Amino acid sequence: MTPDQSESNAAIVIGAGLGGLAAAMRLGAKGYAVTVLDRLDRPGGRGSSVSQDGHRFDLGPTIITVPQVYEQLWAACGRDFHKDVDLRPMDPFYEVRWPDGSTFTARQDTDAMLAEIARLSPGDVTGYKRFLKDSQRRYILGFEGMVAKPMHRLWETIKVLPEFARLRADQSILGLAKRRVKDPRLRMALSFHPLFIGGDPRHVTSMYALVAYLEKEFGVHYAMGGVQAIADAMVRVIRSQGGQVRHHAEVDEILVDGDAARGVRLSDGETVHAPLVVSNADAGHTYQHLLRRKRRKRWTDRKLKSRRWSMGLFVWYFGTKGTAGMWPDMGHHTITNAPRYEGLLRDIFIKGKLADDMSLYIHRPSRTDPSVAPAGDDTFYVLSPVPHLGFDDPVDWTQETASYKAKMQAEVEKYLPGFADHIRTEMTFSPADFRDRYLSPNGAGFSIEPRILQSAWFRPHNISEEARGLYLVGAGTHPGAGVPGVISSAEVLGKLVPDAPAQPEMKMAAE
Repeated sequence: MTPDQSESNAAIVIGAGLGGLAAAMRLGAKGYAVTVLDRLDRPGGRGSSVSQDGHRFDLGPTIITVPQVYEQLWAACGRDFHKDVDLRPMDPFYEVRWPDGSTFTARQDTDAMLAEIARLSPGDVTGYKRFLKDSQRRYILGFEGMVAKPMHRLWETIKVLPEFARLRADQSILGLAKRRVKDPRLRMALSFHPLFIGGDPRHVTSMYALVAYLEKEFGVHYAMGGVQAIADAMVRVIRSQGGQVRHHAEVDEILVDGDAARGVRLSDGETVHAPLVVSNADAGHTYQHLLRRKRRKRWTDRKLKSRRWSMGLFVWYFGTKGTAGMWPDMGHHTITNAPRYEGLLRDIFIKGKLADDMSLYIHRPSRTDPSVAPAGDDTFYVLSPVPHLGFDDPVDWTQETASYKAKMQAEVEKYLPGFADHIRTEMTFSPADFRDRYLSPNGAGFSIEPRILQSAWFRPHNISEEARGLYLVGAGTHPGAGVPGVISSAEVLGKLVPDAPAQPEMKMAAE
């Protein structure tokens, strides 16, 4: 038995990604009868997983930062996050490698980091200390002051502009790194983080230097069972609140009566009614497809087309047999560099060109989590940033997948010699798969790119101006991509949506 969806406390959440699940938890805590609708077979969205031949592949995010955003979410629901999820601190966080054989190991301890800087480039120690101060100041303004705060009113953005100017937020994160350190390797190591939320370090605001402070202050963690384990725990909370999570239920349209959202229609024709609709679908898909029959005031097709979108991703997932003791220097997280940094970024973000060289993120969760692979085996994923599909002459992945994977194999061979002989199962995801699986416009990995004029008020708002009762969460809205960002978008939602109206008498209907 479930609450009748005609009740005024009914709410629909489109998409069981982490933002949608967090939204459902927040709404459930406010007394809403929530139904989450998702087209995939399991929760998590881009943070879900696929199991194949005894290997579990985490498809998207792999690290957990800022654990307090999860603790606060669970606390709002009267629960203890750490009783539901086994979070393990990582030490080291990750290792960065360059073609000349040099390395940089990132850790939480400040003295250890200073020693790494001194080992790599002694003359940059003072500049690195200044960068840490830059990072803390940007954290205070950008994270504490803006991330979980509604930004749909222009004034909220205008009033922080003087501080933005003082911190030179107009300068890119790479520009800030160049001001502070001279070694090109360190410039890369201090500026690459926006790539993990879809931003070009040459153009993304220096506010993203705050990531260095987040890592130093709160650490980098791994959830045992992967991010999928967090998504599964979120579903358990939602169901304990009386909510539903329905899979294989694709929303085709948001129903609008006058200027108010009234529910959704599924691709099979079923309608589900509710006066409150939250879309965790990509903001571009929400406006271009789910509201395609409504004349839009702000987010027209033309405006969405003019946005700059995050890059695409090519990911090779593979499991290896009998390799658990091999490659002892290859840890849980490794980032490898192509000979070019800025040139490769230009090819990816500006030219839309699929380059021959590549920088990679190599994820080896079996170093930490034995559940990802059979005993004695390994599970890997290797990620390469590539152009999205929105350029005039987009990459044709039906033609390029095999050759690009071969180039990636040659690159990985430098770090995992002989690995290909041990592969027992594999699969690849290209931007075309992101487009088809996640309904991501242009196959972008992280929705709209987080440039300064595509952030805060300039980003699609959490409360939609297109229909009353319609809200947005997830990577395409404020505060943006990255797991802490999408979880925080639900916190913003919780501040915008009032508590559910009291129900004097609950009507019941058969499921």
